[in-house]
This record gives sequence, C-alpha cells and structure tokens, in this order.
Amino acid sequence: MPLITIYLRQGTSPEYRRKVSTALHKAMVNVLKIPEDDQFHVFVEVTPDNFHMQKVVFGLPRTDRTMFIHLAFNHRTAEQKNELFREIVTNLRELADVPEEDIAIMVVETARENWWAAGRVVNPETGYDARMTDIPTTAK
Repeated sequence: MPLITIYLRQGTSPEYRRKVSTALHKAMVNVLKIPEDDQFHVFVEVTPDNFHMQKVVFGLPRTDRTMFIHLAFNHRTAEQKNELFREIVTNLRELADVPEEDIAIMVVETARENWWAAGRVVNPETGYDARMTDIPTTAK
C-alpha cells in the first residue's frame, strides 16, 4: 500500500495532476509489482511564497514546475528503487511533459507492519499484499 505525496506549486490543472498520477502509478505497478488498485496519491499545491528553491540546483536550471515526489513504501532493494526512479522520470516526461530537471524524488521506507487498510490481505510469509507475487527475496 504505497503512499505518494506530490508537492507542486499552486495552479496546476486537474488534467495535469491526473497525468502525473498515472505516470507515477504506472511506474509503481511495472517496477514494484503493486496491484493495479493499490493507488494512494495526495497532491499538495503550495503557494509560490511557500515553495522555496534555488533556480539552479546541482548545476541544473529548475523551473516553477519543479515537483517534489515523496514515496512511502516497504523496503525495496537499491536496484528496484533506481529502476523505479528511471521509470518515474520517463513516464512523467512522456505522459505529463515534465522534464527530469523538474523532478525530485525521495523514498521513505517503513516496516511492513506499519500499514493498514480495510480489505487488504497481507501474506504472513512476506508481509506484503497477498496479491503480489514478485517480491524480491532481499525485501522479505
């Protein structure tokens, strides 16, 4: 049951947010193998005076469209997270026209027992959603 929070400047359209959400969910399903109906995305639009960053970060120019993506999920391997980052960047570029310079991603991993939602069935052997069949052994 990953939770994604997307922080962006105030004024985006519902259509744009749907495209961003679709791009993120597609990456989560393809890389982390989460179930299709396991989508929890929260958009936080911040007023410009509450969204501070340099115009050039790590040597790259950033625009007012820069977004911060906060991903919370159970432990995954470094390889999975790197693959997820690549797919998120590709999907956001292709589906929502977001350049990679305007994407910042952070993962917070939590213990499997810290998640609950009505209807969710957890496999006691893996600690993950029982519908997930492709769990790497290093994540158990």
